[in-house]
Amino acid sequence: MLKKERKRLLLGFYNPFLSYLLILFSSISAIVIIPLYADDKPLRQLKIPELSVGQEGISSWQKKVRHELSQRLSLPDTKPASFDEKQIKKEGNHEWNLKEIEIQSTLQRRMRVCLAIPFPQEEKKYPAIVCIHGHGGNRYTAFENEPSPYHEFGKILVQNGFVVITTDVSQHEVYEKDRTLMGERLWDLMRCVDYLETLPFVDKNRIGCAGLSLGGEMAMWLGAMDTRIKATVVCGFLTYMDQMEKNHCMCWKFEGLRELVDFPDIYGLIAPRALQCQNGEKEPPDQFPPSLAQKAWAEITPVYRAFNAEEKADLIIHSGGHEIAIEPMLNFLKRNLP
Repeated sequence: MLKKERKRLLLGFYNPFLSYLLILFSSISAIVIIPLYADDKPLRQLKIPELSVGQEGISSWQKKVRHELSQRLSLPDTKPASFDEKQIKKEGNHEWNLKEIEIQSTLQRRMRVCLAIPFPQEEKKYPAIVCIHGHGGNRYTAFENEPSPYHEFGKILVQNGFVVITTDVSQHEVYEKDRTLMGERLWDLMRCVDYLETLPFVDKNRIGCAGLSLGGEMAMWLGAMDTRIKATVVCGFLTYMDQMEKNHCMCWKFEGLRELVDFPDIYGLIAPRALQCQNGEKEPPDQFPPSLAQKAWAEITPVYRAFNAEEKADLIIHSGGHEIAIEPMLNFLKRNLP
């Protein structure tokens, strides 16, 4: 039964070429109606401040930006009293166990997650990673077999002693009234962190996140908005909003975002916690080229310098394309979630 369900969810993703195209050309994966912005409104009003404000000034800026973004994302004010957990499926092998669970996301809505645990399970607390898929993916994508631009990153993390949790974030409809698409995606990821904290075998002080493409974007948001995330790996999403206005799915955009910040400012909210960004040399110029990544990185690193935490910031320009570089990701997470 479980194998049939996984086959249904992963239909179309066993073809690696199709999987790659679904991620790379996410601009045509959905049509999203975006509110228009007044031309006379200045953009990026809350950009990263000058370092002369010091650590205290940077911290105050981070708190202010998180608050403003939270309001525009329309995140819920109240969490459900319990997860009301229901196990849907379970499978295992000689290296790890995987189960699908349904939990309460909001007071009105439920969500499904996959939880992978190393096997045999030892009597200790494990570090945990929220693994996030891109456009066209689902909660099983992190575990799909090669060849894939994800390179089995969820499976590899479990094999290396991490608990892994996944959920679905590629929807393009808003589920609840008075919410936003990006807000609902982010909220479900934050609920993954909430759930991890309830597990007795997870060290709540060693939780990280990682993702590719849209998954990288959502890892950026999760690391920026949820300070419980101690290490963030963003693959294929270090760029600027001007670039994302062309040849990309517009699901990233919501009312009031551009007036407040650009992507480097959101990344700046992660400091001084660990951050790795990956961009491939084979990325097309209209996608996520290293040149834009390096320009954005030059704006982010001063924030880490202000916290004397430059060793926590890691930019990887690898020889591939729109994909996860497994070895740098794994080494980074092992180093920062020891």
